[in-house]
Amino acid sequence: MQRFYRLLTPAALAATLLLAGGPLAAQQIGLPVGTRPEPVVLQDLAGNDVDLGQYIGSKPMFVEFWATWCPLCEQLQPTVDAAHARFGDQVQFVIVAVGVGQSVASVRRHIQDHPLPGIVVFDGQGRATRAFAAPTTSYVAVLDASGRVVYTGSGGEQDLIAAISQALPATEGD
Repeated sequence: MQRFYRLLTPAALAATLLLAGGPLAAQQIGLPVGTRPEPVVLQDLAGNDVDLGQYIGSKPMFVEFWATWCPLCEQLQPTVDAAHARFGDQVQFVIVAVGVGQSVASVRRHIQDHPLPGIVVFDGQGRATRAFAAPTTSYVAVLDASGRVVYTGSGGEQDLIAAISQALPATEGD
């Protein structure tokens, strides 16, 4: 089944998941836990280069593959906002706007009314999508401070607080 999902485009996979009754559970898709994604250079919404390699391995990192048209992304957004409010100083948040069915201009217009936390980059050529093995929108990867994946998942009902907590160093009393 996992191979089937990897054959679909992000838009087709999102539609398939919706029709199939929901998201895949964590760790069934994307990068395996313990691996490091390849660093890639994307552009921010102003067209400036953003090297994701400058963030991978510098501190824990949250990456969501997102689209303006994605209902699961919209469902997940309050959870992303809550996670950012809780961990924003400790974790680098990166929102990757996929280049399927949207443009930089449409993303800019959308986030004027619906702000997103962290850095927003546009993946018009699919570089980050390939580097993170992102099979769909609403796909999340959480990396620890060494740049290794500690969590992947997709769908609108992910426990991002628990996922991000896995990436943070243990504190006394844990």
